[in-house]
Amino acid sequence: MSLMPLIVTLFVIAAVCLALGLGQAVAARRRWSARRRLRAGARAVWSVSFLAIGLAGLLSGLALLGYRRLTDEALVAQIATQRLGDQRYALRIELPDGNARTAELTGDQWQLDARVIKWRPAAVMLGAPPLYRIDRLTGRYRLASQATERPPAVVDLAPRNPLDLWSLKHRYPRWLPWIDADFGSAAYLPMVDGGRFVVTLAPTGGLVARPADAATEERLREAGW
Repeated sequence: MSLMPLIVTLFVIAAVCLALGLGQAVAARRRWSARRRLRAGARAVWSVSFLAIGLAGLLSGLALLGYRRLTDEALVAQIATQRLGDQRYALRIELPDGNARTAELTGDQWQLDARVIKWRPAAVMLGAPPLYRIDRLTGRYRLASQATERPPAVVDLAPRNPLDLWSLKHRYPRWLPWIDADFGSAAYLPMVDGGRFVVTLAPTGGLVARPADAATEERLREAGW
């Protein structure tokens, strides 16, 4: 489930509070110039309060960009594969929000990685759901020797965000004590010609990859999977 309504709400609150904070700052300066010190001080306190709330809302919204709510077992991606040559495949990945990417991968298997964030009990009691973000799509070789000689292609699916919640947790763990666990999860299946797959994320945070139709199941059996 998308977090965009929450993120938009945070940005709106931030914009309103920042505007009010700036307005109070202007009013405080005017009263200070008029030698009305007490009222200027009161306006300054309101200005700092509104600016702090606005900044917190802005940073919270930015930190949540790219993440989605994890409710029950969530569909996170649909993947289609088409053989181009020996250990070369064209892949199309479609996300729940309708965004789609195409890429060429080398190897025998595809692998999808995700980042998962879970909260401490106090935050869960307040309604904070687990969050996830699709991270990358890569090719995999069955033989480790091939992976060493020919590193597989990597497709970055994560949005560029310097205030990413995952990164902030790793850089400043003491600042985010309400996050209980942040970990990665991955799922992979063989690439087959004409294959169609679905990838879901369980409430426990584990990715699960499955064939999307009977034809793909048959091709996987033929591939010895």
